[in-house]
Amino acid sequence: MTIAANTSSVLRIRSFRHLWLARIFSTTSFQMLTVAISWHMYALTNNAFSLGLVGLVEFIPMLLLTLVAGQVADRFDRRTIIFICQLAEGAIVALLFAASLGDWVQSYHILIAAAVLGTARAFESPTSAALVPDIVEKKELPQAAAWSASAGQTASIIGPALGGVLLRFGPSIVYGIAIAALLISASLIFSIKIRRVIRKEETSNMDSLLNGLRFVFKRKIILGTISLDLFAVLLGGATALLPIFSDEVLHTGTWGLGLMRTAPAVGALLMSLVLTRFSIQHAIGKFLFSSLAVFGLATVLFAVSKNLTLSLIALFLIGASDVVSVVIRTTLVQLNTPQDMQGRVNAVNMLFIGASNQLGEFESGTMAYWFGPVTATVIGGVGTIGVAILWMYMFPQLRTLKTYYDHSSEMKPT
Repeated sequence: MTIAANTSSVLRIRSFRHLWLARIFSTTSFQMLTVAISWHMYALTNNAFSLGLVGLVEFIPMLLLTLVAGQVADRFDRRTIIFICQLAEGAIVALLFAASLGDWVQSYHILIAAAVLGTARAFESPTSAALVPDIVEKKELPQAAAWSASAGQTASIIGPALGGVLLRFGPSIVYGIAIAALLISASLIFSIKIRRVIRKEETSNMDSLLNGLRFVFKRKIILGTISLDLFAVLLGGATALLPIFSDEVLHTGTWGLGLMRTAPAVGALLMSLVLTRFSIQHAIGKFLFSSLAVFGLATVLFAVSKNLTLSLIALFLIGASDVVSVVIRTTLVQLNTPQDMQGRVNAVNMLFIGASNQLGEFESGTMAYWFGPVTATVIGGVGTIGVAILWMYMFPQLRTLKTYYDHSSEMKPT
C-alpha cells in the first residue's frame, strides 16, 4: 500500500509539473501573440480603431461560448480538449507565419486569426482550470493554485518582453516561436496522467448548459468569491492607465512605462512563489479581505505618487496582494465545486474575470477622461476597498471563513 501510495504521489507531482510547464509555454505564446498581432495590425492599418477590433473579436467568442465550453469540459476528457485547442491555435498562427513570410497578410487575416485564437482560448481556459482537481488531492489545491498563478505571472513577464524583442526581426519570427511554444505545451498536456475522468452521462440541452450559472448563484460562497473578483478588479484597474501616468504624471517616457508594466507581475510572481512554500490554510476570510484592502490602498498610493520608485513599490504591492486574492478565490471555487461541474463553474468564473478585465479598462479610461488619471485611480482604489467592505456584510460566509473546508460541498480531506 505504501509503494502504491508513493507511486501515486510521484505521478501526481509529475503530471502537475507537466501542466505547470504547459501553462508557461501556452501563456507565453499567447502573450507574445498579443504583442505581435497588435503591432502587425497597426503596421498594416495605421489606425487605432483596428486595434480595438482585435480585442473585440477575441472577447466575443468568450462571451458567446462560455456556457458551451464549460459543458464540453465536463463531458469529455479535459486533456484532449486542451490538446485540440492548442493544436488549433498553432495551426492558425502557422497561417499567419506563412502569410508574413510571403508578405501577403492583410488586416482581415489578422482579425480572423484573433477570432480563432479567442474561440480556442474560450474552451482552453476553463478546461485548464478544471483539470487541476483531476490531478492533485484536495488538500494540495491551495499550493496548486499558487503554482498555477506563478506560471501565469512568469509568462506575463517573459511573453511581452520576448515578443517585443523578437519583433525587431519581424512578426514572422514571433509567430514561429509561438508555434513552437504551443506544440511543446500540447505535448506536455498529452503526457499528463489524471486520477479520474468525468464520464457523467447528461443530455446536452439548454438546461444542462445553464447548470453552471444555477450552481454559482445557489452557492453563496462561490457567488461571493466570483462576484468579488468582478467588481474589485473592475474598479481597481490602475494598470490600464499606465501610459498616461508615465507620460503626464511621472514624465518617465517609455522606459518608465516598461518598468511600471513589469512591477505588478514581479510582485505577483514573488508572492505566488511564497505561497507555494507557505500556503494559506487558516483565517482565509481575513487574508482575502486584507489582501483586497492592501490592493485598494496600494492603488491610491500609486495614484498620488509623483516619484517613480514609490510608484513601482505601489505597483509591486498591487500585484502581490492581487495574487493572494486570486489564489484564495481559485481554491475556494475548486473546493466547493463537484468534479462533474468543474468545467461549467470555471467557465462562468472565466467569463466574470474576462468581463472584469475588459470592462475595467473601459471604466478606467472613461473615468480618466472625465476626472483625470489621478482622481480616477484614487476613486478606483477607494472603490475596491468599498466593495470589500460591502461584500464582508453581503457574504458573511466569506468574512468568517477560517479554513477552505468550512463550506466545502465535498468531503473534507483526511
